[in-house]
Amino acid sequence: MTTNTTPQQRIINPWTWQDQLGYSQAIEVSGGQHVLYCAGQASMDADGKPAHPGDMRAQLTQAMDNLETVLTQAGYTLANVVRLNYYTTDVDALFQNWDVLLTRLAQADVRPGGILLGVTRLAFPDLLIEIEATAVR
Repeated sequence: MTTNTTPQQRIINPWTWQDQLGYSQAIEVSGGQHVLYCAGQASMDADGKPAHPGDMRAQLTQAMDNLETVLTQAGYTLANVVRLNYYTTDVDALFQNWDVLLTRLAQADVRPGGILLGVTRLAFPDLLIEIEATAVR
């Protein structure tokens, strides 16, 4: 007989500086039965074409919309995300628009761990940001 338990997340933050950036140093999950590893989500339209060239804010919003679409399709929500990795061709522009992420994460009451990497380019030259997620339920 299998019991269906709601996974518990415990945030581990030895410091407080990361709180203003909306992420955690580590998250321990107990009671989770399913893990979803999402491919990198970028500012792609429904036809698989890059959208919003040169506009970090719009690309960030579209990438998060696409991530939430994938999560929803799999039966998850942003609240289930325990890790977000960000890959960007322009770290400064990403930080100038970080409030987009902070708002979305706060609405979901989640502070995932992750990494931010500056890269030379992404799969398509017009892409500025790609977001990779891991979710647990």
